[in-house]
Amino acid sequence: MFGTRKLGKTSTQRKALLRQQVTDLLANGKLETTFYRAKEVQPVVEKMITLGKKNTLATYRKALSFITKEDVANKLFKEIAPKYADRNGGYTRVTRLGARRGDAAEMAIIELV
Repeated sequence: MFGTRKLGKTSTQRKALLRQQVTDLLANGKLETTFYRAKEVQPVVEKMITLGKKNTLATYRKALSFITKEDVANKLFKEIAPKYADRNGGYTRVTRLGARRGDAAEMAIIELV
């Protein structure tokens, strides 16, 4: 389900990180993180929105098994997914911001289009 970047974490830590970042992105519409984390979050968010567009009980339960907050899952199915009903992918945008001051990590903003 996830890409090939390990992000310096074990598989369970990486899955928890991605679950939380997907939940935060869907809740707020925008997320500032490192560039490589944003590139890992992007396909997972796209998959969640595609699940939301199908809008069945099975897809709701599948999305809820990954998203950590029930109100965010409701928002996904009731507000976010209907907005992209006529769009065939490309729901997110990653914009580079430059280097972070402390450790020079490349920062980026991932947002819903």
